[in-house]
Amino acid sequence: MERTVPVRSSEEIDLYLRTIYSLLRSSNEVHIRTLEEVHAGMNSSLHTKSREDSPDISALVYTLLRLPEVIFDVKKVILGQSATNLASYGYGDVETWQEVSARARRRRCFYDGGQILACYIASRSDIDDVIPALTTLQIEWNKLHFLLNALPEGLLVSATPADPQSFQQLARHLQIKEEDLARLYTLMGDNFYSHMSKIASTTSDLTVQLVSGSLNDYRKATEIWWTNIEVQVPAVTKRPIYFVSSNTHSLANLLSGFSLTKRAELLNFIKEDEPSLQAEWEEIQQEANTASQENFFYYAMRNYLSAHPESSLAAEQIAFEEDRGITRLSSVHSFDVEANVMELHKLNPNTIDPRLVPEGDSSHLAFLQDSDAIILNIDYPLGFAAYNLLTKIAENSNKILGIYIMGKAASLNGVRGDVILPSVVYDEHSRNTYLFNNNFSAADIAPNLNFGTVLDNQKAVSVMGTFLQNRNVLDVVYREGYTDVEMEAGPYLSAIYELFRPQRHPIDEIVNLYGVPFDLGILHYVSDTPYSKGKNLGAGSLSYFGMDSTYAVSIAILKRIIMLEKLRLQ
Repeated sequence: MERTVPVRSSEEIDLYLRTIYSLLRSSNEVHIRTLEEVHAGMNSSLHTKSREDSPDISALVYTLLRLPEVIFDVKKVILGQSATNLASYGYGDVETWQEVSARARRRRCFYDGGQILACYIASRSDIDDVIPALTTLQIEWNKLHFLLNALPEGLLVSATPADPQSFQQLARHLQIKEEDLARLYTLMGDNFYSHMSKIASTTSDLTVQLVSGSLNDYRKATEIWWTNIEVQVPAVTKRPIYFVSSNTHSLANLLSGFSLTKRAELLNFIKEDEPSLQAEWEEIQQEANTASQENFFYYAMRNYLSAHPESSLAAEQIAFEEDRGITRLSSVHSFDVEANVMELHKLNPNTIDPRLVPEGDSSHLAFLQDSDAIILNIDYPLGFAAYNLLTKIAENSNKILGIYIMGKAASLNGVRGDVILPSVVYDEHSRNTYLFNNNFSAADIAPNLNFGTVLDNQKAVSVMGTFLQNRNVLDVVYREGYTDVEMEAGPYLSAIYELFRPQRHPIDEIVNLYGVPFDLGILHYVSDTPYSKGKNLGAGSLSYFGMDSTYAVSIAILKRIIMLEKLRLQ
C-alpha cells in the first residue's frame, strides 16, 4: 500500500520553532539576535545563504515584500490579536497610528511614527511567518552594513542603473550579482539611497513582543471579524451559503462585469500610461496572444485604480456591484481578511462575464432570481487562521452548500501558471493525512486556462510556514509523491471534519472525508517553483500572466455553483 504520510519536519526546524515559542512566552520584548543561530541552522530553502558573508538578495527581497516599508525605521515589533488586546498591554489605541501594509502579505499593521510597529495576527501562522522574516532581515541587513561601510567614498550616491559602470562596481563591492542589485534597486525605487544609507549607518537590533497569544485571544479576534460581517449583512446567517476562500477581486469581477463596461476608458488609459499593456492589447487584437480579453480588462482596471485612487470609477464600481448584490466588507479592529457577500438573486445576467453564461444566452441564468443562496467569499487567510475562520462561519451559518478553497501554492513538479487539484492533503499542524473527493477535474479548468497545465489527482502538503522548509524536507516530501506545497488546505480540512463529525479533528491519523454532506473543491494555482534555481517561494506578486490561472479557477468555481444551484432549485 502506498504511504500517505510524509516524514516529519526536520529536527533543525523543530528546534527553531521550540526556541521561538519559548522566547515569546516572556512578558518582555525579545531580541531577534537570539534567534539568528537557530534560524541559520535550519537551512531554510528561502534563506540558503544565511551563514555566508555575502548577502542573500533573494531572501532579502522576499522579506522586504512581506514587511511594511517603514521597517527600515522600526526597532520594535508588537504582535497582538486586536486593538483591545494591545491596549490592555499599555499600547493605547494603535488604530490612531499610521496604518501601513506590505506589498505581498495582507496583515494590518500600525506605525507609531517613531520606532514601533504593531501588527494584528490571526493565528500562530502569523508568528511562524513574521519571526523568520524579521530574522532574515536582520541577518542580511548586518551583512550589508559591514559591506556598505567599506565602499569607496561617493559610490553609493552615484550608483544607479543609469550609470552602468558605478552600478556594476557597487554590486561587486557588495559581493552580489548586478542583476540582484537591480532587483533590490527596483524594489526600493526612489528610496534606494535613503534605505541603503540607513543600513550603512547602523546595525540592526530588532526586538519583538507577543502580546498574549492564547487560543482564546485568537477566538475573540475571530469573533470580532465575524460580527462585523454579520452586522453589515444579516442575511449571511439566515440563508444557505457557498463558502469560497480565494481573493476578493476575481469572483466579484466575474459576477458583476463592471470592468467590461469600461473598455473605452481603460483602453484610453493604457494607451496613454501603460505602453507594455498597450503592446499586449495589440497582440490580443491580432490573435498573436491567446490571453483572455476579459482578464485583460480586469487587470487594466486594477492598474487604473492603483494609478488614480482619486478617480470616481472606484465609487462607481462599488455602487455597480452593490446593485448586483455584491457587498465588499473590510475587516475592522482585528486581522486583515476582507470578505464579499454575493446574493445570487440580485445578479444581473446581462453583465456577468460571458464565460459564465451558458451558450452565450443570458436567459439561461434567469433561474438565479429565485435563489435564496449567497456566496461568502473571504480573502484567503494565512495558515492556521483558516481553521478558526471556517469554524466560526460554520457555527453561525444556516446551511453550507459548498466549500471551495482556492489559493497559491509552490509546485515541485509544475511551473508558474499551472493549476493543481489535490485529492490528498497532509497537514503539518494536525499531522493528519486527509483523503477526500475533490469535485473538480482537469476538464473543469482547462477550457479557460490559456498558458498553463492542469495537474489533477495530486497530493498536497500544508506547511507551517514558507521559511520553515529546507531542501531535505522538500526532497523527502517529493519522494513520497507530494508535489503541492501550500499553507491553508490542511487547516480548512480539519475544520471541515468537525462540520460533519461529532468530535474534534483527530491528530496523526489518516482521515477519510469522502462522506461530507456538501460540495468540496480545493484548487491551487502555482505561483512558485522552489526547485527552479533563482526562484524562491513567492518572489513577488503574480502579474497579468498569473491572472490566467486565477481566473480559470474562479470561473470553474462559479460555473459549478451555478450548476448546483440550478439543480437545487429544480
